[in-house]
Amino acid sequence: MVERTRRAVFGGSRLEPLKHLGEAQTCHVIRNWEAYAGSYWISDDRDALDYARRIGITARDTADLISEGINDGCCTRIEGYQLLQLMRARGRKLRVPPNQMHL
Repeated sequence: MVERTRRAVFGGSRLEPLKHLGEAQTCHVIRNWEAYAGSYWISDDRDALDYARRIGITARDTADLISEGINDGCCTRIEGYQLLQLMRARGRKLRVPPNQMHL
């Protein structure tokens, strides 16, 4: 099941057996292990997030988590937006809203 998902959904190949293995394993665990029912899938992989949402898994990315932190009072909107910009500047591939008001 995990291998089929890794290849069919995430584009893994026989020649690269570890490519997308984590995404496939996460999907399998959340969908099939009762202890993880209702768990969130946290990722900045847009395709993985889209797939998770299509199959009914609650999924969040870093910008979503920053937004939740803002709402909970952990940081200001300005601080959260600056953190996302810094993460991108340091090479992280993540979604950054067009401005801080979209957090």
